[in-house]
Amino acid sequence: MSSSPDFLNTMAPPTLGPLRTRVKMCGLTRAEDVSAAVRAGVDALGFVFVPASQRNLSLDQAAALFDLIPPFVQSVALFLDPDPNDVQAVINAVSPDLLQFHGQESGAFCRQFTRPYIKALGVDLFAGDAALHLNTVLEDHPTARGFLLDSHASGALGGTGRAFDWSHWPQGHPSATKLILAGGLNAENVGTAISSVQPYALDVSSGVELAPGIKSASKIFEFMTKVNSIEYFKPDESADA
Repeated sequence: MSSSPDFLNTMAPPTLGPLRTRVKMCGLTRAEDVSAAVRAGVDALGFVFVPASQRNLSLDQAAALFDLIPPFVQSVALFLDPDPNDVQAVINAVSPDLLQFHGQESGAFCRQFTRPYIKALGVDLFAGDAALHLNTVLEDHPTARGFLLDSHASGALGGTGRAFDWSHWPQGHPSATKLILAGGLNAENVGTAISSVQPYALDVSSGVELAPGIKSASKIFEFMTKVNSIEYFKPDESADA
């Protein structure tokens, strides 16, 4: 008879994904929205450092928000074709857990900061004939922690509220390639999104907003309730027999 605790015998194999799809909430600009996201169980909080964005933060604004992030919630700093000095300034000021690059940044550019990062890819890099270019991008970013697939064109910001055709979701990539779904997600479609493409994680912004950068606590909680309500894994009861 095994001496392992019963619950260990019913756990999913370690090669499977998490029991719940991870969620990153992006474009936070207010303390109350950080608080609502944390209380709702969001896994990662995204902060935008792109001057052209309506959700852009100054270093002082970012520092005040980063001080509110508790343990075990990741902070993500988002850039779009930035000057390296600007990226380093953010790192020095708030020390984000992850960097996120949304532009045409090469793998060499992203790696120079010696920080974990994820790379955003526009729909033009993975839909239709463009899917041929996806492997090239993945190969150029061998150390990326994940790839965020969004509805915008390459080199553009997300947060548009538009979804892409999920039938274009890349197929056949190894499970080690963590693909993150973004673009037009909200409480009404997130269940379908998860069941359709089974992403490693979700990235939501405008779908939980009242206006760009102004989140809604009720929308945040509704979104997370829908994510949490999905039955991801049911232990095999026969394992106890």
